[in-house]
Amino acid sequence: MTESPFRVGVLAAGGLSDEQRAAFEWLDAREGVAAEVVRFDAVAAAAVGAGRATATDPDAGDPLSVEPPTADSPAADPDARESLGGSYPGPGVGDRDDPIRRFDVLWWHRAAPYPDADPLDDAAAAIDGFLADGGGLLLTLAAMASVDRLSVESVPPDRVGDESLAEPTGVLWRSAYADHPALASLEGLRHPLRARGTVPAVRYERVLPERGEVLASTVRGDAELPDQMTAVSWSAGDGAVIGLGAPVLFAEPPAAGDDPATDRLAETRDRLVAGCLRSLAVDDGTPGRPTDAVDMRRLRERVADAGEDGPGGRPKYHLTPPANWLNDPNGLIRWDGRYHVFYQYNPAGPFHNTIHWGHAVSDDLATWRDEPVALSPSPDGPDRDGCWSGCAVDDDGTPTLLYTGGNGRDQLPCLATTDDPGLRTWEKYGGNPVIESPPADLDVLETEHWRAEFRDHNVWREGGRWHHLVGTGLADGGGAALLYTSETLTDWTYEGPLLAGGPDTGAVWECPELLDLGDRRLLHVSDYENVVYFLGTVEDDEFVVESEGLLDHGDFYAPQSLDDGDRSLTWGWLPEARDVDAQWDAGWSGALSLPRVIETGPDGDLRQRPADEVADLRTERLVADETVALAPDERRRLDVSGAAIEIEAAIALDDAEAVELSVFETPDRAEHTPIRYERDGTLSVDRAPSSGDGHAFADAQSMAVPPYDEPLSLRVFLDRSVIELYANGRHCLTSRVYPTREDAVGVSAVAEGGRASISSLSAWAMGEAIPTDDSD
Repeated sequence: MTESPFRVGVLAAGGLSDEQRAAFEWLDAREGVAAEVVRFDAVAAAAVGAGRATATDPDAGDPLSVEPPTADSPAADPDARESLGGSYPGPGVGDRDDPIRRFDVLWWHRAAPYPDADPLDDAAAAIDGFLADGGGLLLTLAAMASVDRLSVESVPPDRVGDESLAEPTGVLWRSAYADHPALASLEGLRHPLRARGTVPAVRYERVLPERGEVLASTVRGDAELPDQMTAVSWSAGDGAVIGLGAPVLFAEPPAAGDDPATDRLAETRDRLVAGCLRSLAVDDGTPGRPTDAVDMRRLRERVADAGEDGPGGRPKYHLTPPANWLNDPNGLIRWDGRYHVFYQYNPAGPFHNTIHWGHAVSDDLATWRDEPVALSPSPDGPDRDGCWSGCAVDDDGTPTLLYTGGNGRDQLPCLATTDDPGLRTWEKYGGNPVIESPPADLDVLETEHWRAEFRDHNVWREGGRWHHLVGTGLADGGGAALLYTSETLTDWTYEGPLLAGGPDTGAVWECPELLDLGDRRLLHVSDYENVVYFLGTVEDDEFVVESEGLLDHGDFYAPQSLDDGDRSLTWGWLPEARDVDAQWDAGWSGALSLPRVIETGPDGDLRQRPADEVADLRTERLVADETVALAPDERRRLDVSGAAIEIEAAIALDDAEAVELSVFETPDRAEHTPIRYERDGTLSVDRAPSSGDGHAFADAQSMAVPPYDEPLSLRVFLDRSVIELYANGRHCLTSRVYPTREDAVGVSAVAEGGRASISSLSAWAMGEAIPTDDSD
């Protein structure tokens, strides 16, 4: 039995333009394809039972339909269909007189937007029905801008127009979907499609589709433009939709053999469009937006399958997103005995844009489970462009979020509540934003992107009222943490700056947070580079500083805490330190620190240590309480190795000038990362020799570790691309490093200029924070 060919209905509104005719002729010439033009008015008329129109070109006066080939024709030969790959189902189920039900997939290709009524409007109901029954729809160029006419989407692309190309431009495909059928006959993720000329530009930039899943962004020359999103897929009943706004033009094909480079662009275009049509016709993996925990698990597994599970790769026991982008931890709360960590998340890929709130949950602070996205921008709300950093509070039994909503050049605080015990779904307050503008009597900094730098929220209850910190910058210089109070969480009164830094501090203080450590308060702020903390007291709604320092001396930013009864637990964002292209290829970006306990010691100074529950991640003891004597300038390889391990040790300098503990070390030391402790109390991480691929960091990261109690007490957490150090239970330094070799797992030590010793040396292999093989 010979299978029927692949049937495509090419949608048109009246006569075909030159571009549409070229696209149709390209499709009709492909082996194994039965193509036919279908007019929108015929689709609309059939949908309301008002008769059926004939699909004709009014300019030519001749039918434009192409009859499906018979079983004896070359196009019906299964071997001839290999150009589109695989085998194809027969004609669509339904009345053969129906204009669209007989097709496997519909294609609307349009080079320019319609100036008046959109032809899809009247036909949308019929096409929605076609999709619900398992049909597919491809929208290319300006047709993608009409996707909101269908029930699959409410947010159309926000960039629709023309642009001039000066260098090859095309799709930058997401690595999470590298196995998508659209790329079945293409290799890699970067595929230029057009080199020059004026082309349609249709894409998402400042906003994301509400229900679609981004498949690709833009590559232009050697530049990657992740925030120019040109390929999106939607689930639609049993069917699917793909929107492709990249420059897939057919009317001006290059002459064969005239320019090999241009010929390759045309071949790439052909393979990409054919792959999109194929994926829609055979229902072969075209994804919609992940919506539940199962979807998030599958997304994490997709990234895991791409590799990056060795040195330099995706952390194993630090929290990371299932895929895509993570930054600030948000909304940290313990609810009904479970720990909830929300975080800034971009579902469109591993880059910062149109932020949502990701969500992970844990019963034990050691192992976690991915949950669905908790907060998404509302298309018509004050958070249209992003749901940015905020916090969670318990409002008399109601979990409540205060977060920054972005819309245009405004960023203002918004509120959401839930009665869901799992904190998965949230209802936004109808009166958002809860503060309509920054204080009128304060000259808040205005920048290119924001009318006022006014964001990030820390809320707590004290003295019978709510207190609320907002981060800002002042026009006359320096960041500030502004204090508001309220009885209700919705009507706020400005009280003044809790603390202002002055012109010598960072221009903006982000993510301010005030912690109660007993007899002292800790205020920390993030100033674009560092997390600065202040210890002191609060008097008359102003912070009185007694001492200050850095919470972490490395790659650590925007921390947030939760009150766990008798302790404060803090997580920070560990940003990537590698190039954008490496993050894109990996499919993920960003991790969170281990949960830290922050407190003060008997001397009133700050203490930091990993939460005790982190020890539950240990799976195997590698070394137990060993002592290593280091002779002058003699390197010793320790009996410790691994890309995801914990090391605990005490280092005594004796008469040495310094001790170097080298981690992520290859046997030939072509790659290694020195952790160096010097007699003057400096502890540093030198990242320059970490990678053998030429990716060197400019500076070592270092901090002063005064010799409170010699020897130095050190806890080192190595997690593939993370080094998280705790020194003397007081000081932290976190680094991101990217070894490239699988054998970069060794650890060695050397004493410089004298003798030294390492005592109480213990080490453990560490398990996974989010196991992908857990079926719960």
